[in-house]
Amino acid sequence: MIRLFTAIALPREFGEDLVPRQYGIDGARWRPVEAFHITLKFIGDVQETQAADLDEELQAIHAPAFDLSLAGVGHFGEGVEIHAVWVGVAESPDLRHLAKANEAAARRAGLKPEARAYTPHVTLAYLKRPPVPEVAAWIQGHNLLRSPPFRVDRFGLYSSWRTSEGSAYRLEAEYPLG
Repeated sequence: MIRLFTAIALPREFGEDLVPRQYGIDGARWRPVEAFHITLKFIGDVQETQAADLDEELQAIHAPAFDLSLAGVGHFGEGVEIHAVWVGVAESPDLRHLAKANEAAARRAGLKPEARAYTPHVTLAYLKRPPVPEVAAWIQGHNLLRSPPFRVDRFGLYSSWRTSEGSAYRLEAEYPLG
């Protein structure tokens, strides 16, 4: 079994601009720059043969290159159950189209559909029972975040392993856009 997801890697310079925002929440497990990405489709654990079928379907995706910007911040979960803080992505029809194409490719490969609404974001930290006032203060302090646009000309298929510091990712395949 291999744990997979598809994503757009955040350009390193944009990731480095986010690092100074990684403070102020007790117990937060802040993610390293090399882990910053925008998930297109979380796949989960699959057999190697199904991963090969998925790779074939992803290769068939034809979509144009496009520009994205980061915009705002947020969190997943409520109250003491907040489990992540993130940087948002400005609305992009091209990104939504690419995410839908990834979802369709996964379905053609025999994988289950995603039940949650798509919320494009870059996870900055994972949290476990955080102090809610600290999360609220962090959100308020960073909610006006805006980045200049960056070009998206590819996406990748990544594998994920759990480590003591959080998940580690490896690029398994890359798919050009344009």
